[in-house]
Amino acid sequence: MILEMKVPSPGESITEVEIAEWLVEDGDYVEKDQAIAEVDSDKATLELPAEESGTITLKAEVGDAVGVGEVVCLIDTSAEKPEGGTTVETPVATPQKEASEKAAVKEEAPKQESYATGTPSPAAKKILDEKGIAPSEVKGTGRDGRITKADAVEAKAAMGTPTGGYRGATRSKLSMLRRKVAERLVAAKNETAMLTTFNEVDMSAIFELRKQYKEEFKEKHGVSLGFMSFFTKACIRALQTFPAVNSMIDGKEMISYDFCDISIAVSGPKGLMVPVIRNAENLTFRGVEAEVKRLAIRARDGEITVDEMTGGTFTISNGGVFGSMLSTPIINPPQSAILGMHNIVERPVVKNGAIAIAPVMYVALSYDHRIIDGKESVGFLVTVKEALENPEELLMDGDIKKALEL
Repeated sequence: MILEMKVPSPGESITEVEIAEWLVEDGDYVEKDQAIAEVDSDKATLELPAEESGTITLKAEVGDAVGVGEVVCLIDTSAEKPEGGTTVETPVATPQKEASEKAAVKEEAPKQESYATGTPSPAAKKILDEKGIAPSEVKGTGRDGRITKADAVEAKAAMGTPTGGYRGATRSKLSMLRRKVAERLVAAKNETAMLTTFNEVDMSAIFELRKQYKEEFKEKHGVSLGFMSFFTKACIRALQTFPAVNSMIDGKEMISYDFCDISIAVSGPKGLMVPVIRNAENLTFRGVEAEVKRLAIRARDGEITVDEMTGGTFTISNGGVFGSMLSTPIINPPQSAILGMHNIVERPVVKNGAIAIAPVMYVALSYDHRIIDGKESVGFLVTVKEALENPEELLMDGDIKKALEL
């Protein structure tokens, strides 16, 4: 029986996928549920499992865009599983074989050529090619006017001639995911009135809390007490104070949400992915850290689903893990705001009228000025700053042990 394998629907609103990679070859025997291909949608990379066991015939090539419901391969379920496997032996070199090969090469070597005037030697030609200099531009000092290696080394390119090493270029097709990310970023720049406001956060209090409780926290809960839980909690508090930041435009209407679905930007093998922490307002510090870890691992391993990246009312992006000091993050449409975290650097600050050294992070809030006014955006970021600088009182209700479930 010949089974037609069709592209399943990866999620709502997705009408086509792109074959990113075939994990099997035409004519291979595949087992049921074996991953046979990786396909890119505009939101994620997904594995395509075999629906039955049998011999496979591929009907699409890598890079083809295939509509949902179209046939991508055939599986002959009546085919019997082959016994054993075919092993391709790699020839082993022996001293006698190497010697004979060298002798053959030596016999085939061309005789020494004579050089006409202006002709470069092989070594000189290689150097001139690397410099991008034509032999006609070099005067040879060798016998019969030939161009020697020394001539090539000393040769200088004419003004405007490219110099240096290899000048090649490669061309590769962008994945569907990367193309969709590009479209969304351009749309966010063109279709929103995006502005960015900045502030700085003294991270001393969070550093002290983590230093004192991180080992106990990890031992009890199995996850680290990182910065993301503090920032998520601080953003939720600010979103509840400034609901316009937790809103988005739909035509001529503004939709405001009474829940906080926090998108977290993570770097995956196929590019930037933004999984969502659902109802983050109901999670504890442990809950946030566990969910961040789970989503980050799934994104890294290419197991993240479309549903896990759909929605979100506000985004947090941590460019600091890559060393970024300051940036203007781009809004993740249709959301109206995004918080950018950056690296933490010891800087001089004024405390109680004196200069002190403190770990400081610059933070940035990019927002859609169409529905978020300057007062709200600045107030939001100040509220985040206040919570991060006084987490025990504003994020933990004065009870650290209870907040951390210790």
